[in-house]
Amino acid sequence: MTERSVWIGFDPREAAAFAVARHSIRSHQAVRFTPTTGLVLANLRTAGLYTRPTSRRGNQLWDDISDAPMATEFACSRFLVPHLARADQPRGKKPRWAVFMDCDMLIRTDLQNLFNACQWDKAVMVVKHDHRPENSVKMDGQMQTLYRRKNWSSVCAFNIDHPKNAALTPEYVNAVPGRTLHSFDWLDDHEIGELDPGWNHLVGHSEPNPDPHIVHFTDGIPSMPGYENCEFADEWRRALERWAA
Repeated sequence: MTERSVWIGFDPREAAAFAVARHSIRSHQAVRFTPTTGLVLANLRTAGLYTRPTSRRGNQLWDDISDAPMATEFACSRFLVPHLARADQPRGKKPRWAVFMDCDMLIRTDLQNLFNACQWDKAVMVVKHDHRPENSVKMDGQMQTLYRRKNWSSVCAFNIDHPKNAALTPEYVNAVPGRTLHSFDWLDDHEIGELDPGWNHLVGHSEPNPDPHIVHFTDGIPSMPGYENCEFADEWRRALERWAA
């Protein structure tokens, strides 16, 4: 039995990013205490857990409930993590935590340190970015959207035993607009704990940091045209090579 798990968003367009994220987590674990699971939309749909209506507009996935673009397949499904983790992590004496992270990340430390930073009285722990990108397009031509608390949910530690997180049922996650989910509107402000910015360093946006814990290539991973020379790109490519080897 484990009280801790990590869930990585998976999108077929970013399979290399997922490989780097999972490999870099495992390469820094002193003890492999943490199951690392891919959040795959097709599997969630097959299981009947994800029923949000979506459509395609050109190369853009569109969330019909929000009437807004989705940059990745896991834009809203990440909020199912507490529900999924409760089933995978039987309740014991210790609080249970589940970390979700986007796939476009390079993990540079043992995630034990992230779990140690979590405050047990909080429902979630996040880096509280003030992220207001000026570009209208990111990644491989995906539309850039602005919303309240943008990028807070890209690295999010859920206290799955906190009573407020019981609100994140499949019915709720599949019914409300994405902006409601990403704003953590089911919580009061004091229930949202704050992580050090190094736990979600936004390449090209965060204050300079030579040694962040997690590097987030939020605009585009180094294998995408236009992002080959961004900060930490060489380190990301070395991680991809190690995974391939």
